[in-house]
Amino acid sequence: MYFTFFLLILTSITSYLGFKDSSLIDKYAFSINRLLKQKDYKLLITSGFFHINWMHLVINMFVLFSFGTGIEGESGIVTFLLIYFFSLAGGNLLSLLIHKHQPHYTSVGASGAISGLIFSCIVMYPQIRLFFLPGWIFGILYIAYTLYAIRANRRDVGHAAHLGGGLVGMLVAVMLFPHLIANNWLILLAIFVPTVLFLFIMVYKPEWIYINNADVRRTYTFEDRYNIEKNISQSDIDSILEKINKKGMQSLTREERQQLEHYSKQ
Repeated sequence: MYFTFFLLILTSITSYLGFKDSSLIDKYAFSINRLLKQKDYKLLITSGFFHINWMHLVINMFVLFSFGTGIEGESGIVTFLLIYFFSLAGGNLLSLLIHKHQPHYTSVGASGAISGLIFSCIVMYPQIRLFFLPGWIFGILYIAYTLYAIRANRRDVGHAAHLGGGLVGMLVAVMLFPHLIANNWLILLAIFVPTVLFLFIMVYKPEWIYINNADVRRTYTFEDRYNIEKNISQSDIDSILEKINKKGMQSLTREERQQLEHYSKQ
């Protein structure tokens, strides 16, 4: 359980530093543009050590503690670390696939890794119960909801990371313990077949699955709010700089000067 606690403490510290200095989040966040153009692949991992706010952090760390200690205690440190980090990278890779045409998209959080821990437990310990439901029923319902959420809104990166991380977590588990395939083949098929089919269609025939966003009530994830706030900040900066370019520094109001000073420190 030592590595679970180590990751929990380390992630809490780095996230807290990110709360105090947003430039750290910008530097280490998952970024479509930096991954595709600069090949900065470390972001697939570093993004998992930062969170948007305390609620985002506390929820993920609670689940990390709940499932990570169990996996590490029952199956060992190596199994825990392989599931955690492969799921983290897998969640971000699926986000990259879904948002590859949105170069300014960024996100942070350990959501993919956390989902990987949950779904690996579902296949490793099929008798587990989650929210009063058998684990395999929870898994199928969660996957169904996630597929619908991605279908309903392209920008919902939180769901993409959860889906990718969950699937990779299950894959790593069955690769480490092949006997799980024979024991839980029906659960694996029920989760993997519709998901793989959905992803295939999403890549090659996306017009078949995406629906009108206006027909869906919007639910914002932590990552959505991060992107919205960042875009608003950038828009404010652009407006102020444009005003300076046209009318000079003396044209700025007191509030605009304070905003410019605030952004210059980030």
